[in-house]
Amino acid sequence: MKDSYDITIIGGGILGCAIAYFLSAVTDSSIIVIEQEKKVGLHTSSRNTGKVHAPFYYSPDRKSSTATYALKGFDMIKTYCALHKLPFKEDGVIEIAISDNEIDVLHKHVQWAFKNGLKKEDVRFLNKDEMLQFEPNLKCESGIVCFRDASTDYALINQKLMEDAIKFGCKTSFENKFKSIYFNTKTAANRKMTIIGTVEDITTDYIINAAGGSSLDIAHSFNLAKEYTDLHFRGEYWIAPQKYSNLTKRSIYSVPRYTEYPFLDPHWIIRSDQTCEVGPNAVPVFGPYSYNFYDNLKNVIPKISSSFKIGLLKLFLNTQFLRLVSGEFSSSFSKTSMINRVRRFLPSLNPSDFKQRGKAGIRSQLIDRNGNFASESLLVEGESSLHILNYNSPGATGALPFAMNIVRKLVQTNIVSRTSRSINSPLINEFD
Repeated sequence: MKDSYDITIIGGGILGCAIAYFLSAVTDSSIIVIEQEKKVGLHTSSRNTGKVHAPFYYSPDRKSSTATYALKGFDMIKTYCALHKLPFKEDGVIEIAISDNEIDVLHKHVQWAFKNGLKKEDVRFLNKDEMLQFEPNLKCESGIVCFRDASTDYALINQKLMEDAIKFGCKTSFENKFKSIYFNTKTAANRKMTIIGTVEDITTDYIINAAGGSSLDIAHSFNLAKEYTDLHFRGEYWIAPQKYSNLTKRSIYSVPRYTEYPFLDPHWIIRSDQTCEVGPNAVPVFGPYSYNFYDNLKNVIPKISSSFKIGLLKLFLNTQFLRLVSGEFSSSFSKTSMINRVRRFLPSLNPSDFKQRGKAGIRSQLIDRNGNFASESLLVEGESSLHILNYNSPGATGALPFAMNIVRKLVQTNIVSRTSRSINSPLINEFD
């Protein structure tokens, strides 16, 4: 395998593989995906709720781009899953108000849904009695039913995208973690940059940083996005026993308590394979892969020392954020505390019935100098590099249109050239 490429994509999550899919299909560029693990999609892309989210609770003012990609992503994921016979269950989702003072939030979310492109037949507001007829085991004051919402398996999609990209000519370098970047300043240099990896070095003319939880650290090594730090949040789950498999027909969300922060409260999840779970919470941890106590502990000193430089301390001086954190830690240490947060609207749940933890995932949030969370994904361009930061939920939902848009811009700016070959695929046909 040669170690010299036109384009190097760092990160084999669903976004990195989607970019590789479109790049390798519509250009003649030589492309490689480097991934620190043994295979693609082992982190956030396979550690999530598996939902294809509809944009009904995303503010059209603060999260317009997120909503646009989620809306388009639904159709593209549906098409891709049909093409490869992957699970895609259009089961819908419900958001409920537990108290009277939350009903106004639901009305606002209905309006957001229409502003974000959903149609009237996609979203329906139900009062208390109507909701009980819809879901008789649910306790609430009112709710929204969103029919344009689905369940899938993003790990399978992630793997298939990589397989397709390889068929189109993309190369891979696994167990090769990014260590540093070297800029080739000599006029006779074959390529502009050399990525120093743990297994092999890659020379390249252009880098796309889609490394998820590690993306900000990589951007900092390019001397970019220095005004940001990040904070990682572990989302934990509890698997419901079989006796609850028919408790509801749809996944259930409640109106979030802290709407200014990018987290939902733990909810009732029905996955594409019909298994049910409670979660996720949002427990602050010190690294993007801190799934257990040991991994978290070893990242404490490096994270704290780097955080003094920017705005993380300001965030932890925010009393409302501290209240949120306190509740999340409580739900992490206490199974009963976690289940009871969902028991508020599904009272028949018994915490003692839950015996098995689900697979935890980690979300990395960008924080500015003032201690504020970045509301959307951030694209930072460097000389011959593009860094995708803060790419979070509903990132998997929007990965295909987001990736297609990035590749389209690379073609339009002549960073890559459009190929003359033709690939018969409904998603590739949509590129033009």
